[in-house]
Amino acid sequence: MWRTSGSEGVPQTCAASSPSHVGAYVMMSFRELHVYRSDLLAAAWSHLKQHPLARVGPGLITGVADDDPSGIATYSQAGAQFGLNMLWTMPLCYPLMAAVQSMCGQIGRVTGKGLAANIKTAFPPAVLQAVVLLLLIANTLNIAADVAAMGEVAELVTGLDRHAMTLVIVLVSLGLQIVVPYHRYVVFLKWLTLSLLAYAAVLFTVHVPWGQVALRTLWPHLEFNAAAAAVVVAVFGTTISPYLFFWQASEEVEDMARSRQVPLLAAETSVARREVRRITWDTWSGMLYSDISAYFVILATAVTLHVGGITDITTAAQAASALKPLAGNFAFLLFSLGLLGVGMIGVPVLAGSAAYAAAEAMGWSEGLERSARDARGFYGVIAVSVLLALAMQYSPISPMKALFWSAVINGVVAVPLVVVIVLTVSKRNVMGDYTASRPVVVLGWIAAAAMGAAAVCLLLPS
Repeated sequence: MWRTSGSEGVPQTCAASSPSHVGAYVMMSFRELHVYRSDLLAAAWSHLKQHPLARVGPGLITGVADDDPSGIATYSQAGAQFGLNMLWTMPLCYPLMAAVQSMCGQIGRVTGKGLAANIKTAFPPAVLQAVVLLLLIANTLNIAADVAAMGEVAELVTGLDRHAMTLVIVLVSLGLQIVVPYHRYVVFLKWLTLSLLAYAAVLFTVHVPWGQVALRTLWPHLEFNAAAAAVVVAVFGTTISPYLFFWQASEEVEDMARSRQVPLLAAETSVARREVRRITWDTWSGMLYSDISAYFVILATAVTLHVGGITDITTAAQAASALKPLAGNFAFLLFSLGLLGVGMIGVPVLAGSAAYAAAEAMGWSEGLERSARDARGFYGVIAVSVLLALAMQYSPISPMKALFWSAVINGVVAVPLVVVIVLTVSKRNVMGDYTASRPVVVLGWIAAAAMGAAAVCLLLPS
């Protein structure tokens, strides 16, 4: 360490030493300075890791993944077609989606197993096999729609060919999932959640009649016809989706294994209660962020596209492109970058949730914290689903058709899954003293009924 002499700040040791020793002391000082700089960088990194995003868990990432590019397309269509009159759907969806996701997180944290593993022990094998197969198909179709939208938007922003951009996006996403350990990869995912703020920023570039917005949120002027029913069903279907259920439960298990915590059933009461509170806060806040962002997408397209007479939107890229002449380049760029950001979250969650479900059903080693060599089946499912989705970009299959069929499958699968989740989280022989509260269970049953109605509407002829 430096020891100063008087006001000059001259090191005593150097001043008192002979010239032959000055070089040695200087070298020592440089080494001390290097150690000090290393300690300073370590302290700065430690401080950075304590940013607010570091303290949130799977709830935030799950919430943002809910607003994937195909979801953005659905919300854009709702705003473009019906203006402010579809804003009411988001306050209605929020408690339902938050309740279901909090139950999934609690199941994973208490049992130490993912959702598929719990279904495997409670239901006949045929039930699990059917659910996992439908989930794999729906997720692959959804990924295809998402990466197609991301490629189109990337082409709009960069001017490069959409197929080339789609290939780059898929390879980067797949490489991050396979090569980078989850505890490092999740940092990128958490920062990418900020991309949803782009949709709120769009509103600062256009005129918003806030009085009308508040009125139509609480009291919409809506004709209940087939077109309105279809959009409401689509909003519910993209907001409460099965892949989110599997991801939420499995990521609680992943975080638990990474931090070497014990399942709640074997934990001390004080620790268990703290964990239940954390899961509740994490999921409800994450779903709130997702819900508000979706609300902003509907609002942004309502006050731009709908007002401008553009009422038919088939892709999120089309919504972004249509914004340009109506709201300017800045609004277009914000919307586009937001879509690319949420897409980089949505695709890994879609692929990962399918991999968790398949691995748990088959008894394979699983987890994003494992290496590809240790969990070949798990990472194989991720790779196959993403590469199949990429191949669909070069096939006659329309990405929007893929999105429609994924919505149909999700609508069908969601109903029994929500019922299973509610029953599981209510069982003391599974959850011990940490069963879900009565209000959450009631909201879960309401969500099951709403999704059941949505599934019926989806399956009915036009």
